[in-house]
Amino acid sequence: MKFVLVAVLAYLIGCINNAYIFTKYTRNIDIRNYGSGNAGATNVLRVLGPKAAAPVFVLDVLKGVVAVLLGKYFIGMPGALVAGIAVVCGHNWPIFLKFRGGKGVATSVGVVMTINPLLGLIALAIGVAVIAITRYVSLGSMTGAITFALLNIFFPNSVQVLTFAIVLALLVIFQHRSNIKRLINGTESKIGQRAQIK
Repeated sequence: MKFVLVAVLAYLIGCINNAYIFTKYTRNIDIRNYGSGNAGATNVLRVLGPKAAAPVFVLDVLKGVVAVLLGKYFIGMPGALVAGIAVVCGHNWPIFLKFRGGKGVATSVGVVMTINPLLGLIALAIGVAVIAITRYVSLGSMTGAITFALLNIFFPNSVQVLTFAIVLALLVIFQHRSNIKRLINGTESKIGQRAQIK
């Protein structure tokens, strides 16, 4: 029963969509109608620029941190892992926005940095490096998620943590399936390219 309560609470925390809230109340737009149509920090960056995207990114990261800490407080590491997956699912598929959310990258950063700061930092550094080199946020995001899963193989944790890392990576990849197609076709937007607000 505790696991269910933790999962539901973490999911609802994830449903607080900062990209939607911030753009709705500061610019009176639905960010999902612009750019990539994604309600996340990257699309806010693409549409409104870094000043608007920065607070959204930070708040999305904090969602992951808070959810994991709550899960850990109530049930320990198993609760933290359940909360980590649930909060990302809430961000990706928020019930309050008809399940049209973001891609869970910033929230995943908060989750992994709280569960395993060292491996999370390594994965984040590699992901950021890929973004810096290629200018593709999507590619760096997926690389970071996959790296975190691989690190949990080479630096063994419990089976539970490894399973969590793999599931989290799969969630990130699944949410980037349209980006993967655009990367293959050479039509993916690079960081710094701005979308126009009509």
